[in-house]
Amino acid sequence: MSMKYNFDELIDRRNTGCEKWSHFDEDVLPMWVADMDFPSPEPIIQALKQRIDHRILGYPCDSTEIKDAIVNWLEHRHNWKVQPDDLMLIPGVISGFNLVSHAVTQPGDAVLLQTPAYPPFFSVSKNANLFQQESALKKAKNGSYEIDFDDLENSIRDNTRVFMLCNPHNPTGRVFRRDELEKIAQICLRNNVLICSDEIHHDLVYRGSKHIPIASLAPEVSKNTVTLLAPSKTFNIAGLTSSVLVCTDPDLRKQIDESRQGLLGWVNILGQTATLAAYRDCAGWLDEMLVYLEDNRDLVDKTVKTEMPGVTMSKPEGTYLAWLDCRNAHLGESPYQFFLDKARVGLNDGSLFGKEGEGFVRLNFGCPRSLLIEGLNRMKMALKQKEEARPA
Repeated sequence: MSMKYNFDELIDRRNTGCEKWSHFDEDVLPMWVADMDFPSPEPIIQALKQRIDHRILGYPCDSTEIKDAIVNWLEHRHNWKVQPDDLMLIPGVISGFNLVSHAVTQPGDAVLLQTPAYPPFFSVSKNANLFQQESALKKAKNGSYEIDFDDLENSIRDNTRVFMLCNPHNPTGRVFRRDELEKIAQICLRNNVLICSDEIHHDLVYRGSKHIPIASLAPEVSKNTVTLLAPSKTFNIAGLTSSVLVCTDPDLRKQIDESRQGLLGWVNILGQTATLAAYRDCAGWLDEMLVYLEDNRDLVDKTVKTEMPGVTMSKPEGTYLAWLDCRNAHLGESPYQFFLDKARVGLNDGSLFGKEGEGFVRLNFGCPRSLLIEGLNRMKMALKQKEEARPA
């Protein structure tokens, strides 16, 4: 397809108050946190400029226009019909899943995670004074991650109140199939466990896979699910802290809303402005970016398979994150530290995703291709030098 947008553009992000590019020394190429190096879509930039030009930035209200745009996006993009009243605008998905856990549990209850897991999931139990239970995803013979449904159900106890789902899954990149989601939903319904579904990467899915909101499966599943999503990953506006909580059960939604009072405020006026522009005007930009990201993903996959001995990966079906298994590359206790020290590439340390992440690193390929090639070349060279230094 001919491309209208330029995703090869390089923008210097150093010394701009950017966490991604300020975290490491200046000679380190950062390929870690889920923050893309593409400029946000022009309709968002123009909407923000227009809002600033108004010169008054007062208290915002929950705009009907924004909710209508989100409802329309979910229906046309994901075949999920919800109502504007089902939506709550909140300042962050992490805040959202912590809010849900506070709202529906008592101290001594438990929350169930699938591991490896997005690191903030591990803080939920501490924040809400809950027990933490875990069920590990298992690797199939083809290297892809699958759900161990027997283990998932056996991990549920009498005090389990919330199951934390992440789909598309971070860090493995799995996009769970309908049959997998149906089994998850039935397990949770049988055991009276609420599903809290982090679907922040819901728009970042590649050909051959399809994102299905678990709440869209059936009315009884929807009633037992709270879904969290955001324009932040999709349109690279994470700094504007705008997210959406979807809850179709009015009693549960009221319970959650009452729990947020005095603790979780509104989405700021610029975040709301960007959210409306994103969901109303940026579908074409997203379609093109997905093509570019898929080519980046394929480049990472090919490079790992052919030029990184001892490293493997399962090609992600969604997200712009590659989950690299370095356990057979003999990189010492910490592949993260190896690539930081020897390649000067900053990745995410797999051990932060739970014990199943030990020996792994997570690589962000949401960047112009020249940056990706530079990072992969640095990693390849570090691996080659390590091999050449081994005694004969």
